[in-house]
Amino acid sequence: MATRATTLLAPMVGIVLLAAACAGGSGAASKTPADRGKALFVQTCAACHGPDAKGMVGLGKDLTTSAFVKEQSNPQLVDFINKGRPATDPANTTKVDMLPKGGNLALTDTQLMDIVLYMRTLQR
Repeated sequence: MATRATTLLAPMVGIVLLAAACAGGSGAASKTPADRGKALFVQTCAACHGPDAKGMVGLGKDLTTSAFVKEQSNPQLVDFINKGRPATDPANTTKVDMLPKGGNLALTDTQLMDIVLYMRTLQR
């Protein structure tokens, strides 16, 4: 005999599976590198740099107007994000650690490049 919870759960599971199937055409493979980078940025970088990359007071700098970001090549930015910047670095004006890969050590160089390409779309 099915419990009330099971009876309610089954339709919800079906809805989730249907939604996932319908979203199949808009999967990661069909997105641009900048689109993938935006999703990764929101997951990893937004905690300090804000969801719009305009910075968070006392945490991360505004990346949309950053001279540092503008001056670096894409590979240089990937390298920088890979390494991070300790609070003790004289160039670190926030005096807050920027962890390697923003703290998400699972990010690949390709994913970091996607993040950089997304950041480029935000620059003024």
